[in-house]
Amino acid sequence: MDKEPIMRRAAFLDRDGTIIEERGDLGDPDGVALMPGAADAVRKLKDAGLAVVLVTNQSGIARGVFTQQQFEEVQERMLELLGAADAHLDDVFYCPHHPDVTGPCDCRKPAAGMYRRAAERLSIDLARSFYVGDRWRDVAVTEEVGGTPFLLATGAGGQGAPDGFERTRDLAEAADRIVAGLDGQRR
Repeated sequence: MDKEPIMRRAAFLDRDGTIIEERGDLGDPDGVALMPGAADAVRKLKDAGLAVVLVTNQSGIARGVFTQQQFEEVQERMLELLGAADAHLDDVFYCPHHPDVTGPCDCRKPAAGMYRRAAERLSIDLARSFYVGDRWRDVAVTEEVGGTPFLLATGAGGQGAPDGFERTRDLAEAADRIVAGLDGQRR
C-alpha cells in the first residue's frame, strides 16, 4: 500500500513592498533594500519548518521596462542581502507577463498558477499554507486554494482589499503571528 506523500506547509511571500522596499518597476540591483525586519522574518519562518517561497508579478519584463537579465540581477541582490542575514528562500516563482502585452496567463497573481507549480515542485499543501503581501492580489488566491492570508500595511498598504479586511503591520509581524499559530497547534 503506497503512502500519500507528506505535504509541507509554506509561507508564500510577495517581493516588492513585502521583502524589499517598493521601488516601482525595479530593474537596478543597486535599488534593492530589504524591508526592516524582513530577513529575520524569513529566517523565523524557515526555522519554524515552513517552506518559504517568493511569488512575484514582474510585468516590467513584458512591458519592456527592464530585461529578464535585470530582473535576475535584482533577484540575485535580494538573495545576497537575505543570505548575509542567514535567511534563505526555498524557491522563487515569477510571472513576466502583462495581459495587455502578452495576453492572459495562468501565473499572474491573483491566478493560482505559480502557487500550484510551487506546490507540485515542493510538495506543498496550499490549503494549509500562508500568503503574505502588500496588495490584495498577493493574498486573494486564498479564495481559490484555501490557506491563511496576511495583507500588509507596508508597500501598497493592502491596495484592492475588500472593505474591513484586516492588515498586518509588516512581514515581521506576519511571521510572528504565523509562528505563534504553528506553536499553538503543536501543543
